[in-house]
Amino acid sequence: MLIYEYKVHPKPQQIAAIDEAIRTSQFVRNKVLRYWMDNRGIGKAMMFRYNTLLRKEFKFVEELNSHACQTAVERVFKAVNRFYDNCKKQVRGKKGYPKFKKNTRSVEYKISGWKLSENRRHITFTDKKGIGSLKLIGTRDLNFYQLEQIKRVRIVRRADGYYVQFGVKLDPRDTALPLTPSQKAVGIDVGIKYFLADSQGNLEPNPQFYRQGEKQLNRLNRNKSKKYRKGKPQSRNYHKARDRYARKHLKISRQREEFVKRVALRLIKSNDLVVYEDLNVQGMVKNRHLAKSISDAGWSKFRQWLEYFGYKYGKVTVAVAPHNTSQNCSKCGEKVQKSLSTRTHICPHCNYIEDRDINAALNILHKGLSTVGHTESKKA
Repeated sequence: MLIYEYKVHPKPQQIAAIDEAIRTSQFVRNKVLRYWMDNRGIGKAMMFRYNTLLRKEFKFVEELNSHACQTAVERVFKAVNRFYDNCKKQVRGKKGYPKFKKNTRSVEYKISGWKLSENRRHITFTDKKGIGSLKLIGTRDLNFYQLEQIKRVRIVRRADGYYVQFGVKLDPRDTALPLTPSQKAVGIDVGIKYFLADSQGNLEPNPQFYRQGEKQLNRLNRNKSKKYRKGKPQSRNYHKARDRYARKHLKISRQREEFVKRVALRLIKSNDLVVYEDLNVQGMVKNRHLAKSISDAGWSKFRQWLEYFGYKYGKVTVAVAPHNTSQNCSKCGEKVQKSLSTRTHICPHCNYIEDRDINAALNILHKGLSTVGHTESKKA
């Protein structure tokens, strides 16, 4: 399923209606979750029955489209299933016990509760919340798709405004232009000093968007804290300061996302095989000395886009175990111990000298070539 997003500029009364719809969706989700906690062992059918009772009991719930209420129930069911799966798989640490939501930012409709205009540039929400018609601002043309292909419509609230997302049932490979095989393979080693080094000898600088904006973020956070009044309703100036702080965070996250997307697309288009490390980023960020730098690099998001573009364009992506990729010599295979501060690989056995990260990328490529056919990459 592809997600197409459009910016919208609702009027003040529409903003109030959208916020009310989001609060109602959150209310349904939390009530159903409480019902599950009080009645362990109930299934999806019982959750939906309880949702029907809520619609009869509360008028503001009945005003929200029935499919939007159902999606709130489905979110609870997914959270419960994920918790049970983690328990069965004996995942280390916390198992993800379902939690109540207090800052929900979206409401999701299915195939009813909304209607597109003839030119597909306006959307009207037809439930009793009173959202009304919104103009879609974006470059994607929905006229290329049948209405039956649109399976989800979501209104999202962000720091810089409101967005409408369309979930279109479509295989990404159907929208991809065929690429000429490059007959190249590359191994990549992600890092902190450089964002990545590849086996072809290329180094990609790390832009460090968070580090660059950290000074401004700290200043905005201080301004927000100065306006906070403990135990009292917050002033309009506080909410303005909070919005400025949130918009800066949003800008940094978008910069990081666009960067990793661009790098991933370039690697996929220029190589037929891309090999990378299967890193446990969730465990690595527990190191308090490196957590900020690792999160700023966006390794997990980079891997997601790499696998997505690999699936879309029919290229092979392989994730290999990271053990000793930095220590082993890529030429003779002997282990050469080195600390993190040692940036140059010097092998005493074969006298091979190379940048530490490029040497690791070559080892990663060798591992990937030996595992092609039974790849360790996640399925798209």
